[in-house]
Amino acid sequence: MTSPAPAKSTATAASVLDDAERERLDAAIRDLQAGSRTWAALTVAQRVTLLRAVRTATAANVEDWALIAAESKGLNAAHPLRGEEWLSGPYSVLGALDAYIDTLTKIAEGRGALDGIRLGRAPGGRVAVDAFPLTGMDKFLLQGFTGQVWLEPGITPNAARREAGLGQLSPGENGGVGLVLGAGNITSIPVLDVLYELLAHNRVALLKVNPTQDALVPVYERAFAPLIEPGLLRIVRGGPAAGAYLTGHDDLVHVHITGSAATFDAIVWGTGPNAKRRRRENRPQLKKPITAELGGVSPIIVVPGEWSDADLTFQAEHVATMRLQNCGHNCIAGQVVLMSADWPQKEQFRAALRRAYAAAPDRPIWYPNSDARMSQAAGDYPDALQLADRLLVEIGADDDPTALENTEYFAPVLGVEELPGLGQEFLDGAVAHANDKLQGTLGANVIIDPATEKKLGSGFGRAIADLHYGSIAVNTWTAFGFITPTMTWGAFPGNTIEDVGSGLGVVHNALLLDGVERSVVRGPFRPFPRSVPVANGGGRVTILPKPPWFVSARTAATVSEGLTRFRAEGGIGTLVKTLLAALRA
Repeated sequence: MTSPAPAKSTATAASVLDDAERERLDAAIRDLQAGSRTWAALTVAQRVTLLRAVRTATAANVEDWALIAAESKGLNAAHPLRGEEWLSGPYSVLGALDAYIDTLTKIAEGRGALDGIRLGRAPGGRVAVDAFPLTGMDKFLLQGFTGQVWLEPGITPNAARREAGLGQLSPGENGGVGLVLGAGNITSIPVLDVLYELLAHNRVALLKVNPTQDALVPVYERAFAPLIEPGLLRIVRGGPAAGAYLTGHDDLVHVHITGSAATFDAIVWGTGPNAKRRRRENRPQLKKPITAELGGVSPIIVVPGEWSDADLTFQAEHVATMRLQNCGHNCIAGQVVLMSADWPQKEQFRAALRRAYAAAPDRPIWYPNSDARMSQAAGDYPDALQLADRLLVEIGADDDPTALENTEYFAPVLGVEELPGLGQEFLDGAVAHANDKLQGTLGANVIIDPATEKKLGSGFGRAIADLHYGSIAVNTWTAFGFITPTMTWGAFPGNTIEDVGSGLGVVHNALLLDGVERSVVRGPFRPFPRSVPVANGGGRVTILPKPPWFVSARTAATVSEGLTRFRAEGGIGTLVKTLLAALRA
């Protein structure tokens, strides 16, 4: 999710586009109209061949992709956090292509998209699709990490299997031409959204990149040349004027945006007094369907337990990562830590969190308007701790948490709130607080040690079911769900264009599931070697000493690059060197 300024109204924006610019955009749409007929004529097997070509082209461009992305964010070749751009860029796209290829191959062979995949039950009788791990390599490299997609209540296992496949169940249907307004913060998002338009909805796509990613357009064009050449994709640059012209274009049948609620409202309702009148009269300016991913204020619920000093340090670094990855310019960045006021170890954890938050490597605050949001946070909370280039807001008894709970700062601002209770009482109260007080429903994080979870029993599962977020992470970060292509990504169902919250619809979803409610990912509470069950009382085993996405991982840049190159090219030598580097994290 990004937070650009609201777009201008369509009429105003169109008036500032010259004839050459309008013709350029119109020509791209005409190409795509022809391409939509080409796509509808392809069999699913032919689409698999095409996706394999995209994968080959993407694999050939991983280095340029990661280096240009890092440079655009002010991370030089020696910066310890440059690995973020390998994992959140080309690695994510390669993983998605592999997963889509697998799903479409099953369909092309006459099997179901969920063939070989276990369906279980989640609380409330929901169908739970065991969507991760599905490959032997993922089971090895990411041992201890799992993911389920929960479907909406009432969907049966037979219906889930029958409907999985979405647009690929009727490949001859022409979905027309859709508009994708690309995110500006994470470089995989624009092209992942294009893939979902194409594969879930049979819609070819016009991608308008955010100006922050203009430098990556040549890389996108090379990586996705197999889609561009037959007219299935066009990529254009442009600011709000171009975006507004395109959203109002009669020949585009759908809009997908990754951005802010303010931009969404400007597209749907317009701006100024006319927008207020349209809302009152329920007359949206936008005359076509729209889906959106819009972010929110994400909670990090820390369930009290008996933690060792190593546990306190590791989980404090985990929380710091949730806020500081990509300098906090993430829709899914954790923003509000909810912890127990009655936890005997709360002061130890606070101290560990301050240390971890301050010790993370310095990096530029690069996203447009972030300085203003940092100033806003400092004004909202003048007593906040200024730690390097970041703020830590510790809400006291006399402080008003409203701004923290309702403002997505989209910058390195982390807050801590205390709630009463221990055990189930605390967890239920934290879930209710997150649901009722925090803006948005995109993602929520829960940290709980194995002994405490075991003690809570079924109450823990019930609490997760009561947590109304589209992505939930237990002992990992919801970004793990984002980077895992067989998970789904989007707000909890129920939003409308009148009250859009964190958005409408889902993306990623490489199993092409219908009727999605949420995704739930889980990870180990303790890293290797403390993850050994004999030592920790029954936690999940993992071979990762510290995940490479942690901002405190010393070898993260090397490991992230190595994992991406292994994903792109294979090679046991690359993998072995990468694992050895991971052990030094």
